Amino acid sequence: MPELTTPYIRRHVDPLVDDLMTAFSALMITGPRGCGKTTTAARRATTTLSLDDPRTAEAVENNPHVVLDASPRPLLVDEWQAVPSCLSAIKRIVDRNHTPGQFLITGSVRSRYLTGSWPGTGRFIPVRMWGLTQAELEGHPDLTADWLWHPDALHPHIWNEALDVLDYFDLAMHGGLPDALVHDERGRATWFDGYIDQLIHHDVAVLGDVRTPLALERILQAVALNTTGLPTLSSLAQAAGIAYETAQSYLAALEDMRVIQRLQPWFDNRFTRLAKSPKYYVCDPGLAAHLSHASATTPRTDGGTTGRLMDTFVTAQLRPLMDIAAPRTGMCHLRDTDGRHEVDLMLESSAGIVGLEIKSAAGASARDARHLVWLRDQIPDEFVAGYVLHTGNFTINLSDRVWAVPIAALWRPELVTG
Repeated sequence: MPELTTPYIRRHVDPLVDDLMTAFSALMITGPRGCGKTTTAARRATTTLSLDDPRTAEAVENNPHVVLDASPRPLLVDEWQAVPSCLSAIKRIVDRNHTPGQFLITGSVRSRYLTGSWPGTGRFIPVRMWGLTQAELEGHPDLTADWLWHPDALHPHIWNEALDVLDYFDLAMHGGLPDALVHDERGRATWFDGYIDQLIHHDVAVLGDVRTPLALERILQAVALNTTGLPTLSSLAQAAGIAYETAQSYLAALEDMRVIQRLQPWFDNRFTRLAKSPKYYVCDPGLAAHLSHASATTPRTDGGTTGRLMDTFVTAQLRPLMDIAAPRTGMCHLRDTDGRHEVDLMLESSAGIVGLEIKSAAGASARDARHLVWLRDQIPDEFVAGYVLHTGNFTINLSDRVWAVPIAALWRPELVTG
């Protein structure tokens, strides 16, 4: 019986990976477990060494140069963290032979975490991957977020076939991890339970001493319940029932696994009252929804959870696009110390700053844009545009360079640009 294969979903990073392979000898593709790193890399590899296979791992650990030299190129070394010493062997091969496109290295751990003396500086070119975005799922991997920097190109518009808050929330609950997307709600819950078990009892364990796996799971759940919030490290430690120092270690491990992200605050020395705390995110909105015990009825019963998960979902759509944006673009947030002004997301590049407010409401008013207007007036030269992203069906100008647009414009920019 012929083997059934799932069609490959092209990813935002595909053109970048192809370009880099023509110029560099080794690429290291990192990202959360299950985001599709191996699938993307395997399409470009002649040979694959899967180091999560004990026999393959043993062979590479005992004779790394023999195994690597004998493997046809391009060679994919998958789950490299199972045999960290393989990186030193690859480094020596690349030092001898600079031919581009020799190695693709994939794993769920940031390389710096496991190596006391990291051998890959300047040799292994990093590429980050994340879960699938709606643009990728709808067949638009080449889409960019460039339109956000061109508010003059926007047009007032009403979208007759608009998604509503329940539709957006359903997309958020599905998340972007390919193996979770194929299941119904009950199947996803079972899949995420297994995913968390793998993270807690296997993946994170290789990063350090996890003496209390239950506490690690509790701190992950605490982050999920506060996703997009600014909890203190002390409050997260208390929620998990562990010491402050242990909480620091566990959160660092989860961040190195790309399971959570600590989004840093915006800094400008012209402002003296900006909060310095990071915002915490669970990177995949489906995982965040599962850990928060969200369901299809949540938008009708729990506005707080709905808002947090909507923000988590929107950030997950932007994260991969910012990674490959040109010019280089960073994400941060803004909040002043007394809480009077807050901007959910700020996108910052050499082209200027774009501010984003994310609302689960089906529309937006001038009041919803007040923080963006404040930011524009504080930094008029750097401020390019501000957007209130909402679950309604209209695009409308709220103020100079400040617009209200549907969230779906992030993967369907024609809704706002015509």
